[in-house]
Amino acid sequence: MAFSGAPTAYLNPPVPFSGTIEGGLQDGLQITVSGTILNSSGTRFSVDFQTGFSGNDIAFHFNPRFEEGGYVVCNTKLNGSWGPEERKRELPFQKGMPFHLCFLVQSSDFKVMVNGNVFVQYFHRVPFHRVDTLCVNGSVLLSSVSFQNTRTVPVQPAFSMVQFSQPVSFPPRPKGRRPKHPGVRPANLAPITQTVIHTVQSVPGQMFSNPVIPPMMYPHPAYPMPFITTIPGGLYPSKSIILSGTVLPSAQRFHINLCSGNHIAFHLNPRFDENAVVRNTQINNSWGSEERSLPRKMPFTRGQSFSVWILCEGHCLRVAVDGQHLFEYCHRLGNLPAINRLEVGGDIQLTHVQT
Repeated sequence: MAFSGAPTAYLNPPVPFSGTIEGGLQDGLQITVSGTILNSSGTRFSVDFQTGFSGNDIAFHFNPRFEEGGYVVCNTKLNGSWGPEERKRELPFQKGMPFHLCFLVQSSDFKVMVNGNVFVQYFHRVPFHRVDTLCVNGSVLLSSVSFQNTRTVPVQPAFSMVQFSQPVSFPPRPKGRRPKHPGVRPANLAPITQTVIHTVQSVPGQMFSNPVIPPMMYPHPAYPMPFITTIPGGLYPSKSIILSGTVLPSAQRFHINLCSGNHIAFHLNPRFDENAVVRNTQINNSWGSEERSLPRKMPFTRGQSFSVWILCEGHCLRVAVDGQHLFEYCHRLGNLPAINRLEVGGDIQLTHVQT
């Protein structure tokens, strides 16, 4: 992101949702909204690119309506007054189904893609740089809202740049020399790399035209389990891994592994049968010593959604669950860039993965 302090993702935000776009819109900015259409009596939802939070000045109002056979309204509101509507008599959304909605800001228009297909282009009626707020309202459940500048190769964002549905709270870093696990070499500075946001679609084989972040497509509207993917560039200080999903009602265990070749550098293993969150490392098929201590009760609940955020630092991994710092795990493998594979398995359903 080219914006100082701009979030790259909001995970599981509540609806109605309002988020600030620091620095306003820019040519090449891509905004991705993912979620599920609710099976409710509501017949509409909207995504608004606007100035401020009052709703009086909306540069682009994108408004799918499950009415009269289904259609989408696009419009602009200036000083509280709507302009002429642009309607498309097509509705690429289905109630009860997930969706992936992508807005690409271009010099002359917004290019809108739904589930990987170009849906509509909406020509700017006001200068797009006035937009500093994104709002989502209506009959949807959001899983993520993310931002990406497609005009440059993205640099992995700092920890403070990703936001959960509640503010992330971390203890202050201790002063003085950082602790270091024996044998760990100092990590290199963060390379220029890309962040990949893996999304799930109900239509197989379709890809976005944007080559910077190619969304991973799967034929089922849920991530396949176990889920395995690469971590572009491996780990390095400031690298974040973000996952969200739902724990199955009858869950016993699940795991999140960060792997290096045949080794498991970091094994995160919530166990409902033991009411514990186990952390460990496996080298040459041999497990090390387990870490189980937590500052509070078990943060995962059967049948409930969750977000896990893993931040790599020079000496450790810092892990937050649902926006709250949970623990640190000192590196036991020193070659961080070689830790380049994510594996997730067990009794959960994933809704969002960012590596």
